[in-house]
Amino acid sequence: VQLQASGGGLVQAGGSLRLSCAASDGTFSRYATGWFRQAPGKEREFVAAISWRGSPRYHANSVRGRSTISRDNAKNTVYLQMNSLKPEDTAVYFCAATTRSYCTLSGMDYWGKGTLVTVSS
Repeated sequence: VQLQASGGGLVQAGGSLRLSCAASDGTFSRYATGWFRQAPGKEREFVAAISWRGSPRYHANSVRGRSTISRDNAKNTVYLQMNSLKPEDTAVYFCAATTRSYCTLSGMDYWGKGTLVTVSS
């Protein structure tokens, strides 16, 4: 399956963005999907994950309460709604999918190209 992330951009601190991860085919609906990010000079890190059924969902401590992952399997798309953005959220955001029941950085089977989120102070 091919994944395409979109929705990044430049936003002021406190603003919102919704990232989308569109898959190339319907098998995506059976994959757990995660969002990861990589800031300049830093390692890639986990942001959020969602099971193929839509629940359970997990969010990293750094974004919990400000971001929500969701999915629409009819559209083969997973979303990441990000609110109250902070400059430290600046990163390239990647979506990834796995046939496993959980998402880990090393355990994803498919990766999309990232989308850049820049939060200005």
